Amino acid sequence: MKNKKILVTDIGRHSFLDAWKYQEKIFQKIINQKVQNRSKFKKIETNNFLILTEHNHVYTIGKSGDVSNLLIDKNELTKREIEYYEINRGGDITYHGPGQIMVYPILDLDNFFTDINLYLRKLEDVVIYTLKSYDLKGFTIKGETGVWVKDENGLSKKICAFGIRASRWVTMHGLCLNVNPDLSYFDFIIPCGIKDKGVTSLSHLKKEVIDINQVKSKLVENFELVFNAQINFETN
Repeated sequence: MKNKKILVTDIGRHSFLDAWKYQEKIFQKIINQKVQNRSKFKKIETNNFLILTEHNHVYTIGKSGDVSNLLIDKNELTKREIEYYEINRGGDITYHGPGQIMVYPILDLDNFFTDINLYLRKLEDVVIYTLKSYDLKGFTIKGETGVWVKDENGLSKKICAFGIRASRWVTMHGLCLNVNPDLSYFDFIIPCGIKDKGVTSLSHLKKEVIDINQVKSKLVENFELVFNAQINFETN
């Protein structure tokens, strides 16, 4: 029986910083509730959220990232109108921008399972099932978080990157799926610090512009399936 409710909100296109603040507010509210529950006889059930968005051009680097994987200087970033943030997720540097779907699950894993490795594997499954709808075979590579596909030359290319933060079993940040992005922005970084593999997108592989709202719908459907959840939608 599906009894794990997740509220889905598509906030549209926002700057990374605004979306980050939006996440942090929800994230902290859930953590505060969990702390309060420790001293209450009757505990209040925590909520779970799934935020969908797109960003303006931005590079973000995680806590363990190597800044040398950014291949242009701050002046060039300003010239090209690309933002840059060092943030509190795991992972190295990546690019976000128009044409990518950002999926930010803010879940209390106590409502699901308390296993971060399993959580990442399930996020990967959501993407792999979504790619299957477009007749693409997504796969994982041992030792590297993310989802990959083979390009027309049989080379492994990353199509979806992951980076999460978790505290008290509450998650934030998440995944970015390349649907119709301008892939040239990846030329100015070493994506995820991986030098021997490139990146690709749904539109590049399918040789057509992809309906990004349709992809969002498929991601939500597969999230509901993989996490055995009851999805509710909120409109802004």
